[in-house]
Amino acid sequence: MNNTFQEAIMQGIPSELPAKAQLDTSVSHAPKRKAILSKDEEKLAIRNALRYFPKEWHAELAVEFLEELREYGRIYMYRFRPNYPMHARRISDYPAKSEQAAAIMLMIQNNLDPAVAQHPHELITYGGNGAVFQNWAQYLVTMKYLSEMSNEQTLHMYSGHPMGLFPSSEQAPRVVVTNGMMIPNYSKPDDWERFNALGVTQYGQMTAGSYMYIGPQGIVHGTTITVMNAFRKHLKQGDSIKGKIFLTSGLGGMSGAQPKAGNIAGCITVCAEVNPAAAHKRHEQGWVDVLVDDMEDLINRVKEAQEKEELVSIAYIGNIVDVWERFYEEGVFVTVGSDQTSLHNPWSGGYYPADLSFEESNELIANNPDKFKQEVQKTLVRHAAAVNKHAERGTYFFDYGNAFLLESSRAGAEVMAEDGINFRYPSYVQDILGPMCFDYGFGPFRWVCTSGKAEDLRLTDQLALEVMKELQADAPEEIYQQMADNIKWIEEAEQNKLVVGSQARILYADALGRARIAEAFNKAVHDGRLSAPVVLGRDHHDVSGTDSPFRETSNIYDGSKFTADMAIHNVIGDSFRGATWVSIHNGGGVGWGEVINGGFGLLLDGSTEADRKLKQMLFFDVNNGIARRAWARNKEAQQAIETELKRTSTLKVTRAIGVEDELIDKLFS
Repeated sequence: MNNTFQEAIMQGIPSELPAKAQLDTSVSHAPKRKAILSKDEEKLAIRNALRYFPKEWHAELAVEFLEELREYGRIYMYRFRPNYPMHARRISDYPAKSEQAAAIMLMIQNNLDPAVAQHPHELITYGGNGAVFQNWAQYLVTMKYLSEMSNEQTLHMYSGHPMGLFPSSEQAPRVVVTNGMMIPNYSKPDDWERFNALGVTQYGQMTAGSYMYIGPQGIVHGTTITVMNAFRKHLKQGDSIKGKIFLTSGLGGMSGAQPKAGNIAGCITVCAEVNPAAAHKRHEQGWVDVLVDDMEDLINRVKEAQEKEELVSIAYIGNIVDVWERFYEEGVFVTVGSDQTSLHNPWSGGYYPADLSFEESNELIANNPDKFKQEVQKTLVRHAAAVNKHAERGTYFFDYGNAFLLESSRAGAEVMAEDGINFRYPSYVQDILGPMCFDYGFGPFRWVCTSGKAEDLRLTDQLALEVMKELQADAPEEIYQQMADNIKWIEEAEQNKLVVGSQARILYADALGRARIAEAFNKAVHDGRLSAPVVLGRDHHDVSGTDSPFRETSNIYDGSKFTADMAIHNVIGDSFRGATWVSIHNGGGVGWGEVINGGFGLLLDGSTEADRKLKQMLFFDVNNGIARRAWARNKEAQQAIETELKRTSTLKVTRAIGVEDELIDKLFS
């Protein structure tokens, strides 16, 4: 490894002021954020930014930072972006006293890899605003701290800002991350705009700000499960998925997984994307088969695919509303429909209005945000109306937890059920992932081979497959399908070419499966069959990590879905049971102020200590959520927790006693 890289990491803020940087047009950049600060607040933002740097630089940097603030709506400190390539290196290439710290550096760089990140130079990994850091000074200082850290220190991260290294113990997490943890009355969308512009908080999304994003693969598996089961729910017995259409939109960092998932499921996928760069990027990466930018060509290509029952994914460069409307006019039947635009971020580029070009929309975001909001809301009304027409013809539409129905309802679209409280379409968690996966403890377990070697990833796939097949032999009937789907996934994972960035894998597994797989990995590291340690993690979009009433916990019906106790207990519980790092965020795929979500990372280094940690931590990380879901009277979770109580003598949970409906009804009759 080039010593210059290691020296740059250990230096942190450079000793000499770098030259002013020109904007690199070879990568996608975040849209300009709206001007929201008063003059006094602009002064405060500059003062806040300058505190990272020596006083003798302040006069020059102050002018530049004000330019950035007014040009982009944020101070990114482009001048301080490192000149070495940004990607996950081998764990041994990082200058570190702690192997755990080196693993975290690897994960941070993977999140900022231009092949992985949506807007890498703005330190945004996905979702339009899911940031690893607020600015490049924070990155430099954080990496320096990690290079210096011992296994008896913990780095505390305040919304991208490295507050410092504090003495702790070997058993403590090496890093504790919080993002966007606002006082509740200051957690509205404009509050994020203001406080982020001031440089005091950030939107960490879910796995972006917790250093656990692994590219679109991270959501492909869950999307595949969702799409397969959406078709299973809708198709008649014996009917085939071949030649059936899945229509959706979005080809960004998360939504870009949809065409690949549709291919794995076996349908025709049509996915609209307004940003040509995003569509071309996914096509170049092999995540979508065909690019089309003309509506007539799209209609003809889709009809041909239906007639031939092709397995194909088609990206339409244009607005999804036009597709829904023209498909209806042309009689193109959509079997399954959804949407995965970033509607948690509707006014800053997460969703684009129809009848305006991509460039015109970006101009409005920057210079006339009120007009942009009006256009978005008009389009949402049209979007929902078109979906409603297709639903009357038999289309099964589900909300993908991206706040589509929520923002459509706020725009006045006809998306409410007859009771005026619920939406007319289910969330995918309510219908599919909640009762079929989360309540049973199945969720997006993931790992990264820190060697960077494809052969190490191949061995982990084999080890995971062996464990899953062993567990399937004794699996209860109610989870047999889940086991079968996950075995098929891991068997085909390599041939589906899912890796973008680090050598990583995702696999839906329950608590027992996760622990057994992790044990197998740790043993393989110890034996030398794996050439370097493995990082374990998961998506926050899981059984226990996230409290989100319109997504992860939308199938909680006891009134507690608007509470966040589960996520908070999850991150605290993981922290003292062995996690290498933990994170807790406000915001995520459904929006700032709409969700609290937590995650972890755990380094498997082949040690006995890692074996102890994985057993304790993975058990709690899953069963915390199952217990909460069982207390909410979810019957699948009640079955799952009873199974675990029989298996684990040291587990005791408070059981919910059922109440007869007749007794309650009689009270109020």
